[in-house]
Amino acid sequence: MARRKLTHEGTLVLDSEGLSKLLDDDETVVALVMEARTRGMEVVISALTVIEAVHARTNKARLNWVLSGLRVVPVGDEEARAASALLMETGLHGHKYAIDAAVAEAALRQQRPVVMLTSDVDDMSRLCGARVRLVPV
Repeated sequence: MARRKLTHEGTLVLDSEGLSKLLDDDETVVALVMEARTRGMEVVISALTVIEAVHARTNKARLNWVLSGLRVVPVGDEEARAASALLMETGLHGHKYAIDAAVAEAALRQQRPVVMLTSDVDDMSRLCGARVRLVPV
């Protein structure tokens, strides 16, 4: 399989699918994360991504090891309000898009340029606009 190349320095953000695939040692995602690190990019996730990606069969030792190499961005009051504002601006409802909005809000606050590995390009493009380069995984 051909490897996709990242063309930016800055920040790489993983959504839930990105984290899940990294946990599963997905060849493409592992290669993209390694390339990002080689380019000096910081690799980050939202704290809510951990909640969304973890399930009963998650290897806890692997999860802890992977998380030790990522910066987990906290979601507090300020971040929640900013994510809510994104939802209002885009006309999306928090019941379905709350975690996506928190991930998008975290991505928008990172050192630019920002690249996000996501399985939800349509919704993330609505939430992030052109400020985040989206790479489908």
